[in-house]
Amino acid sequence: MDYQIEFLSSALEQLRALPKVARRLIGGKLERAQHDLTADIKKLKGFKNKYRLRAGNYRVLFELEGACLVVYDVGDRKKIYE
Repeated sequence: MDYQIEFLSSALEQLRALPKVARRLIGGKLERAQHDLTADIKKLKGFKNKYRLRAGNYRVLFELEGACLVVYDVGDRKKIYE
């Protein structure tokens, strides 16, 4: 199943603030996740449709809404869950 990727405005600002290398890594991982939700993706405990994508030292938090991946948070792994 192919998913459409949408970013909340706050997540897009967070992504733009990251170094270029990190943005490329995250972009590649999101592109693969768009087609297959198996690699480096885990469901967050305590939530119904919330997941995290691991991209090096960065994490992308998103929700699944039907056939849409809604990215709501992007950041360093040490600070993302606060």
